[in-house]
Amino acid sequence: MTASHKTRRVAVVGGGITGLAAAHALAIHPQAAAGDLTVDLFESEERLGGKLRTSPFAGHPAIDEGPDAFLARLPWGTALAREVGLGEQLLAPAQGKAAVWWDCLHPIPDKLVLGMPTGAVALARSRLLTWPGKLRAAMEPLLPRTALDADALGAFVRARFGDQVHERLVDPLVGSIYAADTDHFSLAAVPQIHGLAAGSRSVLLAARKLPKPPADAGPVFYAPRQGMGALAAATAESAAAAGACLHLSTPVGTLERDGHGWRLDDEPFDAVVLACPAAVASGLLAGVAPDIGAGIATIPAADVAIVTLAVHERDWPTALRGMSGYLVPKPQQQLVTAASFGSQKWPHWQVGGMVIVRVSMGRDGLAVLHRDDEHLVAAAVDEIGHHLGLTLQPLHARVSRWAGAFPQYRPHHAARVADIERALPSGLHLAGASYHGIGVPACIASGQKAAARTAQSQFTVGT
Repeated sequence: MTASHKTRRVAVVGGGITGLAAAHALAIHPQAAAGDLTVDLFESEERLGGKLRTSPFAGHPAIDEGPDAFLARLPWGTALAREVGLGEQLLAPAQGKAAVWWDCLHPIPDKLVLGMPTGAVALARSRLLTWPGKLRAAMEPLLPRTALDADALGAFVRARFGDQVHERLVDPLVGSIYAADTDHFSLAAVPQIHGLAAGSRSVLLAARKLPKPPADAGPVFYAPRQGMGALAAATAESAAAAGACLHLSTPVGTLERDGHGWRLDDEPFDAVVLACPAAVASGLLAGVAPDIGAGIATIPAADVAIVTLAVHERDWPTALRGMSGYLVPKPQQQLVTAASFGSQKWPHWQVGGMVIVRVSMGRDGLAVLHRDDEHLVAAAVDEIGHHLGLTLQPLHARVSRWAGAFPQYRPHHAARVADIERALPSGLHLAGASYHGIGVPACIASGQKAAARTAQSQFTVGT
């Protein structure tokens, strides 16, 4: 039994960072170098990168419209950036204190894990919580173990620490990452909190055993100097240089079985990686695996908008200098969920005596995209002005709309995805934020793992 030397074709559907990572991993695979594998990537839009989009704004050549950084301590983003030649361009944000707005700005207390207290002293000193709220949180070590069977983040935090810790700390911090309403979000989908929850009867007691981060731990976040769009562009360039064919403005309309392989719009492939959003994947699967398609269709997603404002530096209060931004808890929200002081967070964003502010709007349960750009800009200006006690007069404004950008992980999401993936027909693989984690490193890892599974399962066929 010898390995087949037939050249195998792999299709990757979706040109966001997940699909690009998958195509890149396949293009540099030893089987591709040996001529046994080719990869074609299909992207419906006229550009690659998905939510990694960087464009000129207010005279600056590169201001991100989507994510502006990736977690440095997760290896996949940093490793890919270095692999595609961006290692020397990675920058860390300036140190800046973040806050929560609850009638006024309150600095986020120290010693939190995504809002979960790991020490009582810092929480006691904060004015963000009332004394009854602090006393309720301090009771946590005395409570019996909370069962994790429900896999519900909000219910767990409320049970351990009370409503105030959940509503004023955990929900705004986790919600800002996932655009989530954490009362309807999976606990297991937030591994930092789930690890504390599962490790001991008491979160506070478990936190005492956490090792201190090393002094040389390095930055928490990285971004390329030319913006996150540069990571997508460099990955695409590296994949193409290795032989991948990247097809833009090429939506895939049909997915069909073809013997042991597949057909995309009547073109034959031996394997397919669906690195597209769940809504797109479910439509493609409807004819060949309707039960799987229906299961994927139940994964909801939240829409968001990011309004980017440029305000004159002379109008910016001294008290806000050195801050990275603030979060707005759900009970205080209108449309704005968070504001990032981008040019204070990223010094290379500074331009022309202006302060760049990125305003996040919308989340799960808070629709925004039905409003026009003029309304969104006006709401951002009014709400930020109210929060900061300013009359903002932006010199420039931009609205970036992200429909379905944030998949929502309902309780037991991981188990449902595992069941779906076990039922997938041979040669078909899922990748992306809809399934395996939100955030650039998680998407890269998902794409690369799908590529590895594709190679292992499809290129050891005997003859």
